[in-house]
Amino acid sequence: MKVSVIGLGKLGSPMVAAFASRGFEVIGVDVNSEFVRLINEGKPPVFETDLDEYLKKNKERISATKDYREAVLNSEITFIIVPTPSEKDGNFSTQYVVQAGKEIGKALKEKPNFHLVVLTSTVTPGSTEGDLLPVLEEYSGKKCGIGFGLCYNPEFIALGSVINGLLNPDFVLIGESDKRSGDILESFYKDFCLNNPPIKRMSIINAEITKIALNTYVTTKISYSNMLAELCEKIPGGNIDVVTDALGCDRRIGHKYLKGALGYGGPCFPRDNRALIFTAKRFGVELPIAEATDKINQHQVERLVEKVLSLLPENGKVCILGLSYKPETNVIEESQSVEIAKEISEKGISVIAFDPQAMENAKKVLNKVSFANSLKEAVEQADLILITVPWKEFKEIQPHWLKDGAILFDCWRILDPKKYKGKYFAIGISS
Repeated sequence: MKVSVIGLGKLGSPMVAAFASRGFEVIGVDVNSEFVRLINEGKPPVFETDLDEYLKKNKERISATKDYREAVLNSEITFIIVPTPSEKDGNFSTQYVVQAGKEIGKALKEKPNFHLVVLTSTVTPGSTEGDLLPVLEEYSGKKCGIGFGLCYNPEFIALGSVINGLLNPDFVLIGESDKRSGDILESFYKDFCLNNPPIKRMSIINAEITKIALNTYVTTKISYSNMLAELCEKIPGGNIDVVTDALGCDRRIGHKYLKGALGYGGPCFPRDNRALIFTAKRFGVELPIAEATDKINQHQVERLVEKVLSLLPENGKVCILGLSYKPETNVIEESQSVEIAKEISEKGISVIAFDPQAMENAKKVLNKVSFANSLKEAVEQADLILITVPWKEFKEIQPHWLKDGAILFDCWRILDPKKYKGKYFAIGISS
């Protein structure tokens, strides 16, 4: 089976590499000429764990082009993974999805064989059949389910481990326009996935609801943990790690995402939560739990900035370690670390920052922050060191790097507090 992937960004490029690693011939499409060139040369256009290796190893099965027609006519399944940016009201824009749909439809008009179109980009419920389906039918002159098929098939993956997540998903979600289309996509995943995951097939609208509902549930768990962490700080002897370790032993709860630290960020969690709220309001339903989750998450930045200001000596300098929204990625979208750095620096406080991967992106938005060339250089200059992202590199901080009287504030509790006697503070632990 030959497949094409529309969009070669932070998810599309890993999809191309992962598909090719399982023996599929893959054609990538993007309007960005540089992305196309790099893919054809076996080089990654974006930063992602293992992407370079997978592209090089499977180069003979991968090609890229700007020509939709070439890609569609020479493949049997087309995956659409283009941006769906959030609008002010929380809805996801489908303008790029619609543009891709028009070009795919034009190509389908020339194709005699049945072709499956798969939308992977996250959309609000109703968008696949309301926005994409009409343009596919209009520009192809064909009826869905007869001349072509349509599925909604979002992935549940995290940046930094995209390829592994694609190859070993917890489950595969398929929203299908018709049984034939669902059968084709299920067969594809049975050949592609390494771990034989459950495959959940349903209507397109239910798949759209499932996608944002799942991510919203995860954000609720994160905000609940962060709420408990704030409580533990106030109660003498409280320790969030002790509490959540016990809570997670209950199989109804589980340990995953039950940490208690900074809030969630990135390109998925915050906006999926808001998209579910937007969708509910469209149908006259209130979602107080989702709204509270978002409110608690935004509160994490405010309360941490207050803590820093309360601990920082007069004219002190702050070191912020971590700028990406999570480890193993250079993405700073909705990064609480960046927001904290921005708020502190805009109060006239001197801020120096370091991140193993995200500094170039952060420099574009943090005009009042200086950037260190190394972890040691950043730590040595500061009166308060704030670990905002649990990069494994930050575990290498040595006590003798700290200035006399310097404070270490460990948001994720990745260091041994015994090594930093009298200087160590953390989220979720009573001081």
